[in-house]
Amino acid sequence: MSSFIHEFLEFACDRQVLRFGEFKTKAGRLSPYFFNSGLFNTGNDLIKLGKFYAEAIIQADIEFDVLFGPAYKGIPLVTATAMALAEKHVNVPIAFNRKEAKNHGEKGTVIGGSLNGRVLLVDDVISAGTSINESQNIIAKNGGSLAGVCIALDRMERGSGNLSAREEVEVRFGTVVFSIANLNSLIEYLSIDPLNESKLKSLQDYKNTYGVN
Repeated sequence: MSSFIHEFLEFACDRQVLRFGEFKTKAGRLSPYFFNSGLFNTGNDLIKLGKFYAEAIIQADIEFDVLFGPAYKGIPLVTATAMALAEKHVNVPIAFNRKEAKNHGEKGTVIGGSLNGRVLLVDDVISAGTSINESQNIIAKNGGSLAGVCIALDRMERGSGNLSAREEVEVRFGTVVFSIANLNSLIEYLSIDPLNESKLKSLQDYKNTYGVN
């Protein structure tokens, strides 16, 4: 595991964005861990988080014209990411949506840069791919194409069939999905400390039940 991934997981655990216990997912599964990016909620948190996203994007070597963050959690994520990319001399516009159309002022549902180009979606995690489907509809409606999806954590779970949720999104939209970290790297990170034995067993059991080969 690279120091980059290790630092991100340490950061997420320190901020209690990554929590362990028993949590019910959208799919109705009882998960031993939960990732809540909304708890990255200070200026320093967002500066640091943006740098992790920016590094993941640069390593992925994706060609894109604009960053898009779906409302609501995606808005601070895409803003922080764009600022971190600018520090690396990659200056790109951002766009995000509002849940309800506005009939005055700038009007419409999309704020920021034009989506008429190659759009890189920035989000936190993938569950059933519902939010990505909504984002794809917005992007297509505005004349753009989905260049890729960058998420913080890939849970590496099965979707509706034998593929993982990430793979289902890649097949459905003909795009690439990449992440800062995933379940395997989280297991590797926790294995460093013997005190995490019970957490590790829960994660391994969950992976054996809902993971993909």
